[in-house]
Amino acid sequence: MLRNIKNNVDWVGKIDWELKEFHGADYSINRGSSQNAYLIREEKNVLIDTVWAPHAAEFIAALKQTIDLKEIDYIVVNHGEVDHSGALPLLMEEIPETPIYCSSNAVKSLVGQFHHPEWNYRKVKTGDTLDLGNGKQLVFVEMKMLHWPDSMATYMTGDNILFSNDAFGQHYAVEELFNDKADQCELWEQAIKYYANILTPFSTLVAKKIDEVVGLNLPIDIIAPSHGVIWRDNPLQIVGKYAEWAADYKQDQVVVVYDSMWDSTRDLAHEIAERVSFISPDTRVKVYNISKSDKNDVMTEVFRSRAIAVGSPTVGGSILSSVAGWLYFLKELKYKGKRAAVFGSYGWSGEANKELRSLLMEAGFQVVEPEMRVNWKPGPDDLAHAEEVARALLEE
Repeated sequence: MLRNIKNNVDWVGKIDWELKEFHGADYSINRGSSQNAYLIREEKNVLIDTVWAPHAAEFIAALKQTIDLKEIDYIVVNHGEVDHSGALPLLMEEIPETPIYCSSNAVKSLVGQFHHPEWNYRKVKTGDTLDLGNGKQLVFVEMKMLHWPDSMATYMTGDNILFSNDAFGQHYAVEELFNDKADQCELWEQAIKYYANILTPFSTLVAKKIDEVVGLNLPIDIIAPSHGVIWRDNPLQIVGKYAEWAADYKQDQVVVVYDSMWDSTRDLAHEIAERVSFISPDTRVKVYNISKSDKNDVMTEVFRSRAIAVGSPTVGGSILSSVAGWLYFLKELKYKGKRAAVFGSYGWSGEANKELRSLLMEAGFQVVEPEMRVNWKPGPDDLAHAEEVARALLEE
């Protein structure tokens, strides 16, 4: 359904209340999402992005009720990932000669995914413009690695709209579209989850790109991302949050993450949490069994934290697969400036702590020396070591 954004700019995307996972099953979605596409109708008509392939037919049908497809002068593809470009093949069957404006890397992406090298690609780079008539232009800004090499943003002069693609978005369905209409607690929770689980590996680039965009001195009245709310009320507030999150972000929080076979490692986890809370009552402490928790929500809490403790029993000379898989995900996200401790129980050989320590160091954590490594079920003497671990985690 058509929704007006500003003047001659309309939202023509899809709000997907039923979506439960993204990037395969690597990202959990608990509050729905949206695939945002936009239609500009000035002297020239421009479609910015499309939607995911499962909604392609619905998207094309709705678009036809809004505009004769042959009147679309240009298509802008800000990013070739299929949640943005999935309806493009069906659309191009209708208007095969329409120029597609995108980055040079996006051409590789689109040809690689859809196998249509004959489409009318127009490669653009930062600073290139496209005239819309009525005194307005589109200005293209490359956003490499935010979060693909082909990503870019598009700025519309006159109406001062930044179509920011994956930057500044969230997986969050809001029927009314705009940030001032959303539940603010839920909005910011979904925004930090999106950053923590997708964009943190590129935080250095985020900071540089924010400086670059600000340096262009472009007035921004609206930020229109590809997922979630459209920022019209104080739109630069999300830019400020990204700058904060990109700067090795942490709060006064400690998270304990573990899995356990017969509850011995669980007992260690809770003892560490209790000791942290006792020593530093103002520090927020959270405990997660990773096999029973949403890994993305746990990762969001790790992103917020100053320190973490990770535990596993020894299994087959290593660690539980639930913990191992989560730690490899943690390595991928490249968090910085955080401490970590390890703990675990064992029956016979006891290699788990060494493996945990190695993986956490590879993930960029400063791993403290004190640890809890307990043979069989922990007793009072074993649990007493939790205070040493807690104090090491709380050091500045």
